[in-house]
Amino acid sequence: MDESTVCSYTTGVIRSYFLAVSLALLSSLLGTSSTYASGLLWTGSGAASARSEALLKVLRSASDHGLDPAWYSIVEVEKALAPGADPTAAETLLTAVFVAYASDVSTGRVRANRVDKDIDIVQRKVEKTDLLKAAAEATDFAAYLDSLPPKGDYPALQKALAAWRDKRGKVSFTSIPDGTALKPGMIDPRVSLLRKRLVELDFAVPEPAAGAVVDLYDDALVGLIKSYQEMKGLSVDGVIGAKTIRSLNTTVDERIEQIIVNLERRRWLPEDLGSRYVFVNTGDYSMIFVDGGKLAFQSLVIVGTPKDPTPEIQSIMRGFQTNPFWTVPTSISGEEYLPMLRRDPNALAASGFKIFANWSDDTELDPYSVDWHSIHPKAFPYRIRQDPGAGNALGYIFFPFANKYGIYMHDTASRWLFTEGSRNFSHGCIRLQNPLDFVEKVFNGKNGFSKDRVRAVIEAGQQAHYTFPESVTLYVTYRTVAVSADGVPVFRDDVYGRDRRVAKAMQKP
Repeated sequence: MDESTVCSYTTGVIRSYFLAVSLALLSSLLGTSSTYASGLLWTGSGAASARSEALLKVLRSASDHGLDPAWYSIVEVEKALAPGADPTAAETLLTAVFVAYASDVSTGRVRANRVDKDIDIVQRKVEKTDLLKAAAEATDFAAYLDSLPPKGDYPALQKALAAWRDKRGKVSFTSIPDGTALKPGMIDPRVSLLRKRLVELDFAVPEPAAGAVVDLYDDALVGLIKSYQEMKGLSVDGVIGAKTIRSLNTTVDERIEQIIVNLERRRWLPEDLGSRYVFVNTGDYSMIFVDGGKLAFQSLVIVGTPKDPTPEIQSIMRGFQTNPFWTVPTSISGEEYLPMLRRDPNALAASGFKIFANWSDDTELDPYSVDWHSIHPKAFPYRIRQDPGAGNALGYIFFPFANKYGIYMHDTASRWLFTEGSRNFSHGCIRLQNPLDFVEKVFNGKNGFSKDRVRAVIEAGQQAHYTFPESVTLYVTYRTVAVSADGVPVFRDDVYGRDRRVAKAMQKP
């Protein structure tokens, strides 16, 4: 047999085994029930037929969830339910298909932590036995199927998916050629194409002024591009460089795929995020704190660069510390600080850094005693630590939480970076714009907390630990599509490339 035949045969054997196991499982679940004494869920009675029709209906509309009906053997299911078909084969097939679809639409088609090394979340799970038991016991099976997908913003994303699919083939698409960066005041033949593209994106583009050069990148267009850049999380400078051109050239099909991926991401998360949590979206550089089920605080954040992306995690925040030390990760020491030490062994001292001989004690090292040119960047042996202070990379407040990546949330000395549209500047940690305002909301007047007293502790240079009155669940996610209150989808560019990886994983069997 050739390779394709072997693959087909192997897949068939595996499928047959799985279907047989599914039928045996179903029989064990239903065999003792007086209602389903036959062990048949999909055939043999009027109720079973109604159940089969309801399942067939949701399979046909699986694309509403960004799922492909072909993944659930829709053609084979239709044949299995046709008059004269083998009922045993139908039971086997529909049981397996139901379990696959119900699992995909409720908890996600892919195992998130297998898609990307920078995803380590607690994904929702569902047991196959629980699904089959619920299917058997549901008095309204169609309503049960409708209850499986998440709530929240999920239905709004579904509507956005339908709207963008409707656009396919109906909207024009003008591509902007690559080239040198287009800056305000420049004359370039791409300007005419830019005008067309902005109109296609529903911007109100004014006509060039009478007598003006048609291909002039004028102030009016610059203003529109700045609005576009802000909306997409790009640097808001009015300069049309490679990133802005790439964003402008995103096709309708790519936006559809992006919505599908974000539907999948929502299926990964718990149906109920809880009544008290922090939700960081690295996709749009934002953070919110929900307390008692209500929005209590929101802020801009700075996250990791494409080279050092902020991971997707779930954890618990229990408190914070003032005036922290910053112990530099060895990767940063080797890649960024070693070249500086080679040029000047005392280069780090002015910024409050100390170098220690090892990681077990505080034996300080004289930087002039080391031949820095002999140190390999990938095997940096020393510990570098920055003292607390105005220039400390963590700022004045540090929020630790358990995770395998060694990241955390913290203040920052580089506050001017919050004015940027694309705020991916860190090595993976999350920099919070107004940390004192955040902790004030977390304490909410409890435990005698006072923001002014904390500020006094900071100004005195004291290191102090504060424990939250109640722990806070932390979700760090990567949502690149959100739907506004008026139902308009807002797209962010896939800076980390994770959307593409998720989309590819969804296509696998």
